[in-house]
Amino acid sequence: MASPQQFVLGTFADPAGGGAYPGLVSDDHVLDLRTAGPPLPGPPAGGLTTRVLLEHWDAVFPLLGALAGRAAAEGVPVADLRVLAPVEPRQVFQSGANYRTHVIDLAVAHRAADDPRDADRVRAETAAMMDRRAAEDLPYVFVGLPSAITGPYDDVVLPSWCAEPDWELELAAVIGRPACRVDRDAALAHVAAYTIANDVTAREVVFRPDMPAIGSDWLRAKNAPTFTPLGPWLVPAAFVADPRDLRLTLKVNGEVRQDESAKDMIFDVARLVSYVSQTTTLLPGDLVLTGSPAGNGKHWGQILRDGDVMEGSITGLGTQRNRCRAES
Repeated sequence: MASPQQFVLGTFADPAGGGAYPGLVSDDHVLDLRTAGPPLPGPPAGGLTTRVLLEHWDAVFPLLGALAGRAAAEGVPVADLRVLAPVEPRQVFQSGANYRTHVIDLAVAHRAADDPRDADRVRAETAAMMDRRAAEDLPYVFVGLPSAITGPYDDVVLPSWCAEPDWELELAAVIGRPACRVDRDAALAHVAAYTIANDVTAREVVFRPDMPAIGSDWLRAKNAPTFTPLGPWLVPAAFVADPRDLRLTLKVNGEVRQDESAKDMIFDVARLVSYVSQTTTLLPGDLVLTGSPAGNGKHWGQILRDGDVMEGSITGLGTQRNRCRAES
């Protein structure tokens, strides 16, 4: 059986008005899947979304491959449409402290003023801690809010209360088949696609000084509206040979700030999906964010400001571009 022609999926809207709809993208043209035919599994055409497609992924994927050749001839240019976040997940799971170099850099940057250790000692102790985490095989995952998601080209609103807004480019795995207590070896079979996420963070409230014994405040640090730009595309997992063989690059105002291979992950996509599934059931359309590499703003001594532009790209997954806007 011939391999399907490569394509990506997205969610789009006509700038002149009208509702959002799922589209197949090939050769920079979008084929409206509500009217492409033959009928796709799921509700009537008006209710078709990328999440519905993911719910029927095993049946849908070969049908989409057969449609890919029609996009250039029948589709609308991407440039003529508004590109929205590619999927609306029910659940968002975020991996913390999953890139070795990133965690070491953060440990140095967050070192207290009265800490007697020098930077080299902090780096050595943190590196040893990360090695222990890898050996113990215990990821760290917390829950994010879908309401923080925004489109790949939308503005990121910096709240008036946020003193240190920071960037964190991440690879996101998008679930197709429901996953409940799956083994690591079977986990990738439940991943339908990959996309790009930027886990914008209010860095100053990650650790609450009023409750140091409790730990991190992920609600306030991570979940303000627009703090998770997503997309532009859902790239089918079948077209990503090895999710660790990807490079994450983020620029702020044209200057490279993050540029790292996914090989620096402590726990790979399969381990994270398996780990989350031991506690809860992953559903089609859900996101598993896999952590951010070294080079966040805290490392550079830089925060996001009104007018800053972030450009995040991952090998083969496209590029998102978001302008920061101070809350009015």
